[in-house]
Amino acid sequence: MKSYAVRTAKTPEDAEAQMNEMARESWTVKAVTFWETAMAYRLVITFEKEI
Repeated sequence: MKSYAVRTAKTPEDAEAQMNEMARESWTVKAVTFWETAMAYRLVITFEKEI
């Protein structure tokens, strides 16, 4: 069975830090999506892990 987690990041540096943190816990990146609103933008990162 697989488990998923979704996180957002404001900067590429924040995204990299979160990806490294999750990798230490055996999560892999499944998808990265750019999400833009009128006021800001975010990177939405989806992680996957076999449980």
